[in-house]
Parts: sequence; C-alpha cells; structure tokens
Amino acid sequence: MLREIVVRGARTNNLQAIDATIPHGRLTVVTGVSGSGKSSLAFDTLYAEGQRLYVESMSAYARQFLERMPRPPVDSIRGVLPSIALEQRNPVTNPRSTVGTATEINDFLRLLFANIGRTMCPECGVEAEKHSPQTAVRFIESLPEGTRFLVLAPIAVESERRLGFLLEHLASAGFRRILVEGEVAEMGERKPRFSDFRGGRCLDVVVDRLAKSAERMSRAADSAEMAFRIGSRGAVVLTLDADGRPAERHHFFAGLVCRSCGREFREPQPEMFSFNSGIGACPTCEGFGKEGTLDLGKIIPDPSKTLAGYAVALWATPVLKMMTEWMLECAAEDGIPTDVPYRDLTAEQKRWVLEGKPNGGDEDFCGIQGFFRWLEGKRYKIQNRILLARYRRYMPCKTCGGARLKPDAQWVKVGGRSFPELLALPVPELHRFLDALELTPADAEAARGLLHEVRGRLQYLEDVGLSYLTLSRETRTLSGGEAQRIGLASALGSALTNTLYVLDEPTVGLHAADTQRLIAILRALTAKGNTVVCVEHEPEVILGADRVLDLGPGAGEHGGRLVFDGTPRELLDRGGGRTAEYLRQRRATEWPHRGRKPARFITLRGAEQHNLKKLDVKIPLGVLACVTGVSGAGKSTLVNATLYAHWRAAKGETGIEPGRCRSLRGLEQLNDMVLVDQRPIGRSARSSAVTYTKAYDDIRRAFAATRRARTLGITAAHFSFNVPGGRCESCEGMGTQTVDMHFLADVTVTCDVCGGRRFQKRVLEVTDRGRTMLDVLDMTIAEAMEFYADTPRLVAKLRPLAEVGLGYLRLGQSTATLSGGELQRLKLAAYIGRKWAAGSGQSEAANPPSAIRHPQPRAPHILFILNEPTVGLHMADVQVMMSVLQRLVDGGDSVLIVEHNLDVIAQADWVIDLGPGGGDAGGELVAEGPPEAIAVCERSVTGRFLRTRLREQGRQ
Repeated sequence: MLREIVVRGARTNNLQAIDATIPHGRLTVVTGVSGSGKSSLAFDTLYAEGQRLYVESMSAYARQFLERMPRPPVDSIRGVLPSIALEQRNPVTNPRSTVGTATEINDFLRLLFANIGRTMCPECGVEAEKHSPQTAVRFIESLPEGTRFLVLAPIAVESERRLGFLLEHLASAGFRRILVEGEVAEMGERKPRFSDFRGGRCLDVVVDRLAKSAERMSRAADSAEMAFRIGSRGAVVLTLDADGRPAERHHFFAGLVCRSCGREFREPQPEMFSFNSGIGACPTCEGFGKEGTLDLGKIIPDPSKTLAGYAVALWATPVLKMMTEWMLECAAEDGIPTDVPYRDLTAEQKRWVLEGKPNGGDEDFCGIQGFFRWLEGKRYKIQNRILLARYRRYMPCKTCGGARLKPDAQWVKVGGRSFPELLALPVPELHRFLDALELTPADAEAARGLLHEVRGRLQYLEDVGLSYLTLSRETRTLSGGEAQRIGLASALGSALTNTLYVLDEPTVGLHAADTQRLIAILRALTAKGNTVVCVEHEPEVILGADRVLDLGPGAGEHGGRLVFDGTPRELLDRGGGRTAEYLRQRRATEWPHRGRKPARFITLRGAEQHNLKKLDVKIPLGVLACVTGVSGAGKSTLVNATLYAHWRAAKGETGIEPGRCRSLRGLEQLNDMVLVDQRPIGRSARSSAVTYTKAYDDIRRAFAATRRARTLGITAAHFSFNVPGGRCESCEGMGTQTVDMHFLADVTVTCDVCGGRRFQKRVLEVTDRGRTMLDVLDMTIAEAMEFYADTPRLVAKLRPLAEVGLGYLRLGQSTATLSGGELQRLKLAAYIGRKWAAGSGQSEAANPPSAIRHPQPRAPHILFILNEPTVGLHMADVQVMMSVLQRLVDGGDSVLIVEHNLDVIAQADWVIDLGPGGGDAGGELVAEGPPEAIAVCERSVTGRFLRTRLREQGRQ
C-alpha cells in the first residue's frame, strides 16, 4: 500500500496540470491567495475522487450511475482513501437536529438514563421501585426462623365477566384459595363479588402457605416466581401472627411503582429519551419543543388604529379586504365600536375581535382565530401555508416546557437531574457534573463505558472551541464554522481510521486562544491513522502542519500552480510565494493604523439577551470598530440580536424580537444600518455574482445588440437561463441534472442534452467579439473587466467585486458554491456599488477610479456590520479587504466588525472586547478603546495576543 496520495496532472478548474503528494497519516495544509485553486485541489480533486472510488465499491445499483459521475480532470491519482469533507457551511435545516444528536452524545446519555436512571414520583418526590422474585426471596430470608407467611398473587379485576373467567381459569390451573377480608377461603366455599374489587383492589390468589426455614427456601423461591408470573402487579408476602391472622403486608411490584402513593411508571428505555421517537416525543409539540401560536403583534402591529382603519393589518391587503368589510358589518350588529383605537377597546370587545361572536353561527363573525382555523383546513394551498407561517410565532411547548419529551421521561433522574436538564447545561458544566457523579458499585460498572464515551466527546467539543454550546442547541442555528467544528468533534468521537478528512478553514470563528487546541485536535485525527488535508490561511496552522502545499502565484488564470511543496521550515527558509513572503516579513510589517477618535456613539444600556450580563456599551460612529472576544463571549448577541434587531424594529419591520436591554439611544444619527452576513443568497442555484450585481443584464443586452442576434431574432431574454426561450429545457438552464440515488445522497451529473452548455445551439451561435455567452460566463470577473473595458457602465458594476477580493470568481459560478466569507464579500460589493450609484448623481456610464469613492455631496450615513469579513482571505488579501473598509469610513460611513483576526483588530480605531470567557463565563464588557488600551488589559484574553502583535509592529 502506498504511503502517500500521489496526484499527477490535476487540471480541475484553474489548476495548471499540477503534481502533488500528500503523505498518509499526516496533516497537510493547502494554502495560497484567494482564487489560487486550493479548493479545486482539496475538494474538487482529492475529495471528489475519494467519494467516486467509495461509491464504486458499493452495489450494482449505485454503480449504474458511475459513468455519469464526473471524474476529476486529472492524469492519475494513486493512494486515495475514503474521504469525508467538513466544509465551512451549515447544511442542516432540520429543527430536530441538535448538537447532542450531531455528536451522538445524546445516544450515549439515553443509554445512561435507561441503565442507571432513577424514576422519581412527581407527587411524592420519592423514588419509584421495581422488584423481582429475588427481591421477595431476600425478604423471606430476612424473616425470623419459623415465621409463618402467605405468598399471594394480586390480580386486577376489570369486570364481572372477567372475574368469572378468572376464577374458572385459576381453578383449572390448580389454585384453590383466595384471601378475602384478611381470611383465607376456598374458592368453592366463598365466591367473591365484583363489588369487592372497586377502587383498584385486586383479587389476592394464595400461591403458597409456608413457615420460614432453610429447608423450604427453594419452595419459597418457586412460589415467589409463580406469584410474579400470574400476578398483574407483582407479588405479596403476607406475614401471619401466632393466631394465623394477617400481620404485615409486603408488596413487591413487578413494574415501577411509587411505594407512597401507588402510582405506576414506565420502565426507562432508551427510546423514552429520544424526541425523534414516538415513544419519547411530547405528543403536543411532537418533539420540537415549540408550538405555533398567533402573533398578535404581527396581526395588529399598530394598536392606535381603529378597526375601520385596518387595525387588523392582515386584512388590509386587496385579497383579504373582504374580511375587514365582513368584520365591520358584524361589529355594527353586535355593538362593537369601529372608530375607536384598538388599544382603547374593552377586554370583551378585544375578545370579540380575536375569537368572534360567542356561540355564533356560520353567518356570525368568526374572529381572527376562526379565520386561521379556516386557513389550517386549506393548508394544501401554498399561499395559505405562507400566510400561516408569516403570522405565527413559536413559543415553548406548554406541555413539556420546551424539553421535547413526555413527562415520564423527565421524571427519570441521574445525579438528581433529568435528561433535558443535562442537555441544557453548557459543555464544561455538564462535563464537571458527570465527573462528580456518585454511583453505587453496580451503577458505576454499568455506566463506565457510556460515561467514557460522553466525557471524550465533551472534551472534543471543548478542544475545538465550542465549550459555550449546550447539547440542546439546534444545529441549524450554528454558523458554518461552528458546524464544521461539530463535524470535527464527531469525527474524533468515531472509530474511523485510514480515512481522508478534507477541511475548509477550520479556524473560522475561532479566537487566537483556541488555535493551538485545534491543531492538537487535527493531530489527534492523524494519530488514529487518518490523513488530514486542510485549506487554511491561519499562520499558526500553516506552521503547525507536517506538509504545506502553497498554490498561486495569483488568482484565477494567474494561479493554479504549485508554488511550494515541503515542510513549514522549508517554506520559511526557501519558499518563494506570497505565503512565504508574508510569514517571513509579518513580524516586520506595520499595518496602517488610522487612529481615528470617535466623536459620536450609539449608547446601549442593560443588554441582557442570552449570556449578556446587563451590559452597558457605547458603539462608536465615524470609525472602524471591532467587537472581539473568545468564542461564545456574546459578540453576535450584542451586534446582531440586540443592536441590529432594535434598528429593524425601529424601522417598523414585523416579526422582530430584539434582544432585551434597558435603553438604546443614538439610532437617529444613522440613515441606515446594513448587516452584511454570510447567509446564502436566496435558494436558486442559478444565482451568480454577475446576476446578483445586475451586471448580467448589461451583458445580455450587449449580446442582443450584435448583428447575428438581430438576424436570428434573438433578444436579451433568450440569454437568460431563468425563463424559457433560449435556455436548454432539459436541464432548465442549469447545465446539470440531479439523479435521485434513494439510499445515497443525490448525484449531480452533466446534462446529456446540452452537454453542460446551458443554452440552445442557436443561442450559442451568437458571439460578441468572438466570444459566445458560454465563453463570457466562464470568464473571471477580472478577465471580464478587461474584455468589457469599453463598457464603463458594466465595468462599474464589476469593479466592487474585484475590490473586495472576488476578482477570481467566474461570472457564471453559482452562489450556492461560494463559502460564507465569499458570500459576505459579494453582498458587501453589491452594497458598495449601489451606494456609489445612489450618491454619485452621475450617469452610470461614469467610470470612477474606485467604485467606493464617495462623491460629493456625500451619501447618507450608513453603519455597516460585518461578521469576520476576512474569512477565506489569504493573509496577503486581508489588507486589500481592509483598505475597502477603511475607505468606507473615510467617506463618512461607520463600520462595525465582529472579528478574531489580530491584524484586523490592530488596524481598528476602536475595540469593544467582551468576555472574559465564553457562555456563562462571558457576556461582560472587559475593555473598550483603541487597540493599545485592549492590549494592556490583563483581564482580556484578546489583549494578551494583541499585545504580542502590536509589539511586533512597534506600537507597544
């Protein structure tokens, strides 16, 4: 078997027939400037070939699709292992998926609760007990020698008919005696009545009469076994006094029963603790933990309006105005005022609006709730489903309290805590709880393996910088970086060996304090015999690798070459690319620092959403500010869930629930607040950078204006792959088709009608200066700017993309293939382009030297909010991105960045550092001020690392 993966002649995307070797069982970092071909080599070549070979080893059903699956364009690849990709995006949309289910910790905790959990009676607070025949025998052995006793089998009696059948059956089985009113009676002599067994009383069948002695213990054991077998509620040992009368009754229950009140419980089993199983899921919310209720804040957003003035905004649309008219007619009949503000109506009148006329008929007003009940019955129409979703909000389920499980699962405790309570604990706190468990020897033996697995996975979550999460956190709410590190922790928890792991920037979202722990995690994977290939820009990870592949030297057609292949030491000594240059010179590089002083602030007081601890903070305006802190310190909660959410609510957006705070002042200083996040742009795979910035409209018009297009009667619409006309109808302009593999993930294959060319043949006959539309869509943005240099209007739309470092993207590349960082920069470029166009007052044909040059008069003041804008950027490209943001501030706007990159933080004018830790240990303002002030704060984790960086730049 080869000891390395050998790649020869890789030509995927912009790769220039490169040769590379990746050693097995080692950590290899693929680095290079943005667009140099890193993902093409790591994901589109290595991972794709590993997946192809894996599927090839499967059944004939899977293999029948193989010849339609594209093989990476490469001369040869040898030594490829089964591959797993951990990408920088979160593919999970299922609300049932949580951190606990994704890491399989829930599975082990379910087994733990089923094996050693104690069911506690919710009424009495005492532990429910379960007995066996051996329990009864041990009790008999403890009786004094010679003690007389009866072994009874209590049998439930449900009906008169059942009683008769039961007595007949017992007699045929050889049982002759029953216990009636404390006395043993022959069944033939005294026939019991059904009325004797009301109130849950049982028929006590005498199985045996014995006196305690060593010789009769074997018989006593057989009798106890028989009693448990025929009794519906276990067995009873009834001791007798000297006169043969009943003395003490000792009940040994077959199921779990509270000894105090007699309440029966289900025996714990793993499925009881799964909210994805019908056995364990709460029947009200079906295991989601939330239930939908009408959101009156959305339905009646302005209570100062009258009913006649469309206080019920839902019924103000042209389609539903008839509901308002019907309501007004009925209101006149029922004496409900329609010219009084809704907030001034009495409680009874508001109830009429909400619930309709009490005991009303079909012709009477049904109320808002009645209208939504009618919509529920018409859910098969998509517009009704959309309407239902728009005016609903989800609250914790009233039955389970958001725990997702049935009540009896929540009554089972381990160490005094229920299953949902453990899932709600932050990872370190749960780890400490399990370490401190005091178990009996038997329970400790049963739980040893389970606790080992759970503790190991919890430690992996801490090691990858996710200690602030809880196991109940929904996976769909995680960022792409967090989701990737969840996958990394799961991989470590698995027993996989000889596997190729391909990772996409695992340091995204990680504080500098967690980087070394991440490197240790990657080393742990290789220690198991796995091969790790990591696309990364972080210097510490590059220097901590076993091997470095540096691609470049530039982006797009100027990249795709292997600039360096060797160890990190060799990279520093003799590497010739931009990566080596940066690593050698970064200690001597002084990044530009403007040092602007803020004169205006947005003041936020008493913020206490999530883990924020009544935070008082000032957000500076007119400067470039950074919000920093370790993972889970509360940065996104402060910026997104509080500041930005309050802005949206202030603008009148409905459905917004801003983070709790005492006051927020200063928003009136802004004309707009723009959140440039990393969320996907729509859902269409047809969306691309050129369509998103509206540049494609100009390209289509240019093609439609050619002589050949006019001759063929082809218009700009024919060059659209979104509508019929010129596109290939077999693939609907996608160029690919999706094959349903049923038991496997869907496979995307090239369209066999157009061959991936997306358009009909006659459309591709049209050329513009010798290039077809397909050729143009295959150009990079940088190439297109040169090709259309004589079309200033088009270049003006493309220029912002190049300025934010996306010049290497292909015009036709789907936004669905972009990373979170690329999506964020694409959105920023679109905002910049629109801002210039809106503020210039010039013709769009103008071709400014920079698309972010602010013309006079200046455009309105905007606060741009960005979350890690340097994600996916090479170290050498970070400064290009920062110059874009700095020029935004120079033009009179404000920029607020949530960032971990120390080079970015060092260039900020103002830093807000949260912490000091993550989760419950965070949420406080540790320090604020210029970078130098943060660096000298001993309490700041960020400050400790920033101090070193500023010292390297000569600023400390």
